[in-house]
Amino acid sequence: MTLDWWIEVVVKIVVVFLVVLTAVAYMTLIERRVIALIQSRIGPNRVGPQGLFQPAADALKLMTKETVLPAAVSKHLFLFAPVFSLVPALAAFAVIPFGDSLNLFGRQVPLHITDVNVALLYILALSSIGVYGIFLGGWASNNKYALMGGLRSSAQMISYELTLGLVVVSVVILTGSFSLVDTVTAQQHGWFILYQPLGFLLFLVGSMAEINRIPFDLPEAETELVAGFHTEYSGMRFAMFFLGEYANLITVTALTTLLFLGGWLVPWPSPAWMGPIWFAGKMFVLIFFMMWTRGTLPRFRFDQLMQFGWKILLPLALVNIILTGLVVTLRS
Repeated sequence: MTLDWWIEVVVKIVVVFLVVLTAVAYMTLIERRVIALIQSRIGPNRVGPQGLFQPAADALKLMTKETVLPAAVSKHLFLFAPVFSLVPALAAFAVIPFGDSLNLFGRQVPLHITDVNVALLYILALSSIGVYGIFLGGWASNNKYALMGGLRSSAQMISYELTLGLVVVSVVILTGSFSLVDTVTAQQHGWFILYQPLGFLLFLVGSMAEINRIPFDLPEAETELVAGFHTEYSGMRFAMFFLGEYANLITVTALTTLLFLGGWLVPWPSPAWMGPIWFAGKMFVLIFFMMWTRGTLPRFRFDQLMQFGWKILLPLALVNIILTGLVVTLRS
């Protein structure tokens, strides 16, 4: 661990952090424009050219708004709940590779902060911690609507994490490693979506439920719970919940790309510096799809949500593991 190594790691952390925060801010603008397109509206287009400065205006507004602290809340949990929601979402990017190594300043620089052989377990563990942010925010608010949203979130996220974990097991059977770099390397001769089409669909749907995207946004259902777990929040603490949600959106699309779409690999010869561009392009297609479903599909009822997770997705994930194991065993 030389000085050059430390400088490289710190620079990569700063760059990834700034890029992710900028992307999270502009996810709000992109989603509003996509929904406006679906609904034959214009969307935000006044602040800057084509509304490009709208996220900065929203951030300034939220930072200057008063943070209201209701009298009957559990103060410390109420204040720290948004942190539990945002920090795990950002910490996941420590193990997400964005491309192959590049020759910069005469040395090979890998395009990831770190590559550990338990990267998938690390991300699944962080997603489990994220449950606490929403649940504690709902419980500490001392509000019936917020409590109901927090309870819904706990049941929903734990249920759909099982499906995600089982799908990940199917991918690990094919690669023999929990490393995301090894997972991408194993797809040089064919993306896993070709071998795991059912796993891809299960992971995509389960991910949407895991991050509370419509039609799985039961924890914040404004038609019945006012706003759900964040009803009592305002100012930047309110914003932190949604920063965490959009950071999770980027995380799950990046993970889907790495597990099933070959990461930064493409079927034709491509220079190494194009890898991050291909990777971002695949992520954008998935993000656009998830935003499009928000303006297209209605929300599930809670009983339908739980039945869909336990009676449909979970059995299919188990079937997918069995089929994957059989195929790998017969080919070996």
